[in-house]
Amino acid sequence: GDILDDYLRTDGVWILTRNKQFYKTNNEKECAEKCEAERNFNCRAFLFTRKKLQCLTLAENAKMTVTFSSTDAVLYEKKIYLLQCRRGIGKDYRGMEAKTWRGIPCQKWAEKTPHNPNYTPEKHPNAGLDENYCRNPDGDESGPWCYTTDPATRFDYCNIPECEGQCMQCNGEDYHGEVSRTQSGLECQHWDTQEPHMHGFTPKHFPEKDLKMNYCRNPDGELRPWCFTTSPTKRWEYCNIPRCTMHPPVSGLGSQCLSGKGEDYRGRIAITKSGNACQHWNTQFPHRHGWIPDRYPCKGLEENYCRNPDGEKRPWCYTINSSVRWEYCAIPHCDGTEQGIAGMSNVPMEAPLPEECYRGKGQSYRGTTSITASGKKCQAWNSMFPHRHEKTPDRFPNADLRDNYCRNPDGDNSPWCFTTDPSVTWEYCNLKRCDDHTQE
Repeated sequence: GDILDDYLRTDGVWILTRNKQFYKTNNEKECAEKCEAERNFNCRAFLFTRKKLQCLTLAENAKMTVTFSSTDAVLYEKKIYLLQCRRGIGKDYRGMEAKTWRGIPCQKWAEKTPHNPNYTPEKHPNAGLDENYCRNPDGDESGPWCYTTDPATRFDYCNIPECEGQCMQCNGEDYHGEVSRTQSGLECQHWDTQEPHMHGFTPKHFPEKDLKMNYCRNPDGELRPWCFTTSPTKRWEYCNIPRCTMHPPVSGLGSQCLSGKGEDYRGRIAITKSGNACQHWNTQFPHRHGWIPDRYPCKGLEENYCRNPDGEKRPWCYTINSSVRWEYCAIPHCDGTEQGIAGMSNVPMEAPLPEECYRGKGQSYRGTTSITASGKKCQAWNSMFPHRHEKTPDRFPNADLRDNYCRNPDGDNSPWCFTTDPSVTWEYCNLKRCDDHTQE
């Protein structure tokens, strides 16, 4: 094929860059050949000016620096450096992800601390070992990786989504594909517009969630990616995105001890702090719940082991004691000390997890429903957008105002929440009252 097929062309654009080389060439193809042969730096793009027949090979592309208009210039960017996904095992991945799947920043390939690397830019000049970006210089079957800045972990894998088939890992929290229709075929509304549905999920307020164009995304921990629809009668809907065939990389077995909140704990403790045995995650007896392993494939919900799938204070489990729905577990700290039990005796025994209904006025409701009766998504309690309010977790410490889950902190008639629709401050939630007899 044509050498220019590997480049994305943009007319009338100039970019500011520090590393560049000037050449005199007759056409764009010759300029592309100069970029391919560039040895002074890693050539990611080139500029060609038609009047002067001038060629500038560039170390940076438009993602990395400032752009402005220039009528005579044509910008060509190498497509491989624009891809934020990997093809196959990602040996040619040249994106800018620079942290491991656990969120630990990567060590620069050219540095020797905290780890002395086997793979360096000098030894492997064609492997794209720039800065501290995730790469796969050795063809690892689990995909791109990097040396980490954690002295205790020499290397770990990166969570780079697959390009093929627009698939998703886990629950699609990191899905960056371009599907823009819902499961019923409705076209998605652009995230930066408020028509036909007003909402708070704007790129400005959630810059880290990649809310581009009208692509399906999962910015709020739903079961899978979704979008607001362009149909005035359907506010939002899930998108039909297949799971990736390759599983996200797991380093070893995950953590066997408690660090932070223990969200990466994958040990085999299956007993609570008070000695209750844990209920198996794939059973609904004695306690019904929504944490079904098949629905949450990346949460480690195996057997009846203590886990923290929902950002609780520490790992927990449902118990086989019908009178105690759930409890925290005593997991040894990674620094060698036993986890303290002090201060845990006042933990409320209501479930912090999906429940099908509420009792009384729902002040004890601790489920994870976050949809109002009319189908609107709930605003997070610690957020002041789109509605400013005083129902904050600090002011109501015993009301479990976590994430954007429906709650009743003020003794209203039933659980409610502020909505992400700027025109509707709050609504009651889409919940039913329990039938006390069948519940018992």
